[in-house]
Amino acid sequence: MKTLHKKNVVITGAGGGIGRALALAFAEEGCNLAVSDIDPESLARTKDLLVNRGARVFSQVLDVSDKESMRGYPEAVMNALGGADIVVNNAGVVVVSSVEEHTIEDYEWLMGINFWGVLYGSKFFIPFLRKSQEACIVNISSVFGMVSMPHLSSYNASKFAVRGFSEALSHELHGSSVRVMTVYPGGVRTGFVKRARFCSTPCKKTHQEFNSVFEKYSMSTPECVSRAVIRGVKRKKKRVLVGPDAYSGDLVARLFPVGSGWINRLIGSRI
Repeated sequence: MKTLHKKNVVITGAGGGIGRALALAFAEEGCNLAVSDIDPESLARTKDLLVNRGARVFSQVLDVSDKESMRGYPEAVMNALGGADIVVNNAGVVVVSSVEEHTIEDYEWLMGINFWGVLYGSKFFIPFLRKSQEACIVNISSVFGMVSMPHLSSYNASKFAVRGFSEALSHELHGSSVRVMTVYPGGVRTGFVKRARFCSTPCKKTHQEFNSVFEKYSMSTPECVSRAVIRGVKRKKKRVLVGPDAYSGDLVARLFPVGSGWINRLIGSRI
């Protein structure tokens, strides 16, 4: 896309962090925004920021893991904005726990948001995106969709699933007006881990200690991610890495697809 001006952009998980940064960045490009989040207060704050910047905004409190809510959401966006050109499936959560301590219910909760939310946001919007001359689905995976870490099994599983789903969908939509771009951020300073469901880490840090370590070593900001996403959409990229840790994770996965376990365990032992 040479220009994003007047494009209709849909962003889930827009109440804060990467989602809010994306919404503000697209607004600066002159886009119309459909923003959603499960938290009404944080969503209202994002909407106020966008309106103050002169953007045309439709906001809706939304649980991306709710199939029927997501099935009806594209029609609501269509009625409010007249169409959709870019859909960013961003909403995500994390659980920090060993597999043995991790409850099945928490696996189901996380996968409902991180994977099923992406699937719903892609599948249900495709018929509407096909009406656009040039459209893009942006699915947010993670460096942990390329390499796995101990005590992040559910998060790893969901982000690997997003990666596989997005690559398959990209092949299926090849030659159509709809492209798929998958984004792999490294650590991003968003307070994401602070809001995590927490049980334990390999070296038995408390939730607060683990969050401090994560924030210390996170190499990117939400604004870094938003700039990379917009640049990738404009340049018609299929794959976008964000941050030095994302590039190093990608390199490790490519060079040591089997033998990288000791590296990941070493990193995990420090958190």
